[in-house]
Amino acid sequence: MTVVLDHTIVHASDPAASAAFLAEILGLPPARKLAHFTVLAIGETSLDFLPDTPPIRSRHFAFRVSEAEFDAIFERIRGRDIPYWADPFHTQPGAINRWDDGRGLYFDDPDGHLLEIITRSYGSAGCEAENPNPLLNCPGPE
Repeated sequence: MTVVLDHTIVHASDPAASAAFLAEILGLPPARKLAHFTVLAIGETSLDFLPDTPPIRSRHFAFRVSEAEFDAIFERIRGRDIPYWADPFHTQPGAINRWDDGRGLYFDDPDGHLLEIITRSYGSAGCEAENPNPLLNCPGPE
């Protein structure tokens, strides 16, 4: 049996607005209502938005996308003047990272969930990469 993550629950102050925001930015079909959930399909997985009262505890969601999808998503982020960062700690505003010789950036959803788009999985290029992922702790040049 292949194990596949089916869904995860995302708490949101306005589930329909949060799901619509993410669908628009990622270029996905609209979410659907399923009882008290607003379900946004992302590949074989879904994010099931559930109504909650602020303050919402921030979570992190990373989406691996193709180079062409990255360009399209990045254009939508810039078109909506959404702040973005090269790092999850928001210390490199208005920049993208090149980790694993791919591209990545972080941005927030309306409830403060940290969203990330990447073109290469963490550590996938190893220490041989021109821009190794900092999580690998690769030795520096000698």
